[in-house]
Amino acid sequence: MRHRLKDVAERAGVSVKTVSNVVNGYVHVRPDTRARVEEAIAELNYRPNLSARNLRKGRTGVIALAVPELDIPYFAELARHVVTAAAELGWTVLIDQTGGGREQERVAAAGIGDHMLDGLIFSPLALTADDLAGLDGTPMVLLGERVDHGPADHVGIDNVAAARAMTAHLIGLGRRRVAAIGSQRTPEGASARLRLAGYAAALADAGIAYDESLVAPAPAWHRAEGAAAMRSLLTSGVRPDAVFCFNDTLALGALRALHEAGLRVPEDVAVAGFDDIEDGRFSIPTLTTIAPDKERIARLAVDLLANRLAGDRAAPPRELPAPWTLLPRESTTPPRG
Repeated sequence: MRHRLKDVAERAGVSVKTVSNVVNGYVHVRPDTRARVEEAIAELNYRPNLSARNLRKGRTGVIALAVPELDIPYFAELARHVVTAAAELGWTVLIDQTGGGREQERVAAAGIGDHMLDGLIFSPLALTADDLAGLDGTPMVLLGERVDHGPADHVGIDNVAAARAMTAHLIGLGRRRVAAIGSQRTPEGASARLRLAGYAAALADAGIAYDESLVAPAPAWHRAEGAAAMRSLLTSGVRPDAVFCFNDTLALGALRALHEAGLRVPEDVAVAGFDDIEDGRFSIPTLTTIAPDKERIARLAVDLLANRLAGDRAAPPRELPAPWTLLPRESTTPPRG
């Protein structure tokens, strides 16, 4: 049996309005009254009707998260954090996979068809700031690198700085022929361009000439593409002593290709990735990586959306940086002993 506000009020000996004030967190309730109401709520196992509350506020209590691929572990892990942060506000999250295609991203940006959404957290690959500027209505928070300083709030990490730090880490181990896997020349490759820029900057910092033959493209950032790119580097006669992969799934593929070629990691070739996905903590060897704070990214995005929904819709778009950490593991530094 689902209890109502009236039942709680009768149990606590107060008015329905007083119970509503307690449930909604109003401060102007006497402590002894609040205690009686909270005790009645616990005894009856009362749960607020969030749907009714949201409808009274003109909301659905549903937001959407649109990402390119759920097969990419980074996005799956990010989605988990978004769902957790949203649940704390009583929100349900509808998750949409766009495939990184422009038309599907247009659908997502416009509110995902006929779904009634309060807001959207969106990681586009193909859309531009001009595409998004023509939209109105649904509050939006952007993630990723395709659109920043654009028409909506944005949360992201400094990809150039992170890639520069990782490449410097490899150079600091005495590696001089550092390859990069994951370059992309398409409009969708914003993250790739920033990480390549960081890689090149670290080489310049160390006085190492940029060598195009050490840069391997990857049309998609999956394990198979990482393995193929690593094999291509090895069969071309290039022999890197370190490889910076632009995400962890590429790095896992590279590890496999190096193993098949009879090369030891990290003794012959050090390998590093980007994203700190769970698989990298259990690979052999464990994977050195850049760890974006995915939980922080999710909470910042949800908080920005909540602020917009609270009535702060006219304020200029905000850019919020999220932290990252370089995590050295066995793929660049062999275990001692």
